[in-house]
Amino acid sequence: MPDISTNLAGIKSPNPFWLASAPPTNSGYQVMKAFDAGWGGAVWKTLGVPVVNVSSRYGGLNHKDNRMVGFNNIELISDRPLKDNLREIEEVKKYFPNHAVIASLMVETKEQWHQIVKDVENAGSDGIELNFGCPHGMCERGMGSAVGQEPKVLQTIVEWVKEVSTIPVIVKLTPNISDITEPAQAAHAGGGDAISLINTIQSVIGVDIDQYVPYPIVDGQSTNGGYCGPAVKPIALNMLKNCAQHPGVDIPISGIGGIENWRDAVEFFLLGATNVQVCTAVMHYGFGIIREMIPGLERYMTEKGFETLDDFKGKALGNVKTWEHLNLEYKVKAEIKEDKCIGCQLCYIACEDGAHQAIRLSEDKENRVPEIIDENCVGCNLCSIVCPSEGCIAMVRQDDGQKVTTWNERMNSDDVPTTFNDERAGGIGHFVPEPTDALGMG
Repeated sequence: MPDISTNLAGIKSPNPFWLASAPPTNSGYQVMKAFDAGWGGAVWKTLGVPVVNVSSRYGGLNHKDNRMVGFNNIELISDRPLKDNLREIEEVKKYFPNHAVIASLMVETKEQWHQIVKDVENAGSDGIELNFGCPHGMCERGMGSAVGQEPKVLQTIVEWVKEVSTIPVIVKLTPNISDITEPAQAAHAGGGDAISLINTIQSVIGVDIDQYVPYPIVDGQSTNGGYCGPAVKPIALNMLKNCAQHPGVDIPISGIGGIENWRDAVEFFLLGATNVQVCTAVMHYGFGIIREMIPGLERYMTEKGFETLDDFKGKALGNVKTWEHLNLEYKVKAEIKEDKCIGCQLCYIACEDGAHQAIRLSEDKENRVPEIIDENCVGCNLCSIVCPSEGCIAMVRQDDGQKVTTWNERMNSDDVPTTFNDERAGGIGHFVPEPTDALGMG
């Protein structure tokens, strides 16, 4: 069997699957139940000065099959007394000494940071996670994402924590920022041992069109909340990639955002994550999903010949380029397999109205299998995405696979125009026009 144990900046756990700081880690009872089920670690629901939470707190965005794809919450940090949480952290470590218990923290002043760090260390925490990501409620008080959006402030607080901490410090980042690598670099500069990302995205999940109030409704009113769930995974993967590729970050990353199964986790590992944290999927399906995640990961590693997680961590990063480095010679076209077509004609509708008019309907009224118009097909892939029949539409390579031309190479070629006035421009952007009138537009 492959070895799936992990070591995130000195925090060891029997497997890479942690519970994120959230309602599933609100109490020692829940964390111990999760560890019994098989989870490798847990980040305790954020500790600080206890708050009073509202009712209701959650909103959901469901797919047409009623599967929750997006989740919104307006719940804040722990509303339980700090002493109760500290006692339960100590109890969990007594019964599960080899599992990772990380204390998520959020306070304001330097003195408060120093004190609470000492408190959770004394309780036996294996690490600390600084919550600089919460996008609602706490940020209005100058905490959470209000810190995560100010790299200099973030770095200062990390430095405060590192003055007293003797255990690893993870800095949790907010996605509500233009460039997540800036706070990531600040976390590194401040002495942070690792980063975790992403926290929830500021959002309004929907509006009750009869009561005229966004969800969730609190006595006829509402507020923006934090968006998470499967729908945010693409955003999380992109921000993970940005940090993993940036030379100024260069510390381990705990991946968070829309992870529901072992395949999701593998995608995060391939883009540079050392481990992953899960929240919404557990709130939807329960702790038991770990019983599929662990064997699924082990099976994948066995099939690929990977002995440890490090064998494939970041393996996809080298294949992620900026657009101008992609091969313009690579060509694919759609191909419809008649034996798998169910005649719904969704591909025709999508291409005709939303793409390149490269699909036609058969003149034979009894034959509902659409046909590809080769000369119009640009290989955009839309038809295969909307097709409900698995394997019905394939994208078949047309070029010989020998020639490679990138946009950069093409722009540096003598065959490419340098002004819009050149008839060879052909609509390609990023040219500098020759000014011939007051507006410089020719």
